[in-house]
Amino acid sequence: MTAATVAPPTLPADARVTGWRVVRAEWIKFRSLRSSLIMLAATVVVLAGLGLAFSAFLAGATIEPGTPAPPGGPSSLDPLGASLGGVNLAQLLIGTLGVLLVAGEYSTGMIRSSLAAVPRRWPVLVGKVGVLAGVSLVVLVPTALLTFGGGQAILGDEGIALTDDGVLRAVLGSAGYLAGVGVLGAALGALLRNTAGALTSVVALLLVVPGVVSLLPESWSDAVSPYLPSNAGQAFMSIGSSPDLLSPAAGAAVFAGWLVLLLGAAVVQLLRRDG
Repeated sequence: MTAATVAPPTLPADARVTGWRVVRAEWIKFRSLRSSLIMLAATVVVLAGLGLAFSAFLAGATIEPGTPAPPGGPSSLDPLGASLGGVNLAQLLIGTLGVLLVAGEYSTGMIRSSLAAVPRRWPVLVGKVGVLAGVSLVVLVPTALLTFGGGQAILGDEGIALTDDGVLRAVLGSAGYLAGVGVLGAALGALLRNTAGALTSVVALLLVVPGVVSLLPESWSDAVSPYLPSNAGQAFMSIGSSPDLLSPAAGAAVFAGWLVLLLGAAVVQLLRRDG
């Protein structure tokens, strides 16, 4: 009696790792994870819901000069700030999505399969970031535009037009900022490889650190505060000039610099520890 031999499977001649195939694999994983779709949907709901709610608040209220914004609301009670008021909370949701997308694979061990399939390692992280940024922009750009339009319709004659100076840049900038925060969360997830630690870092970097810096002596605060990620983002999401903020172009450059720095550090660590 002879044992039957099983021939190993024959791979197609073109079965090789390419950038497009890595991105396609990450897209399949992204849309297959219920948590990813839930967090993205929650970001949309919060961005639109709070923007319309704050616009309704502004339309129905008599605002005296110097009146503070409602808790958790926009930074200023103006038509643009009201319609973009959901950004403050939405950034935490999409930052969480970025963290879960990367750190979640480390916690479950799935990252081993991904890295085994891609010997060069770093395209895995680039693919995840590319999918996250692309999907976020495709979803959030129309959401921001529609929310702005709905908010200005609620405000009526007190509203502003998308064609007014700087308004379109600010509205599109809010979508770009949120997509960037998602990338920031993914980079921190890859650096720390721990979901709780990465989430804490996202909250600290976006909310806690700016508050702590504001308590420093004025000369220190003025030198540091404009270059923090959230404040740099505020610079290109605003239409009015402020001595406390960078110019829109400088703010966008600083925010992009944060993303490049964190992603670069994540890639270096990936190559050193998993290469």
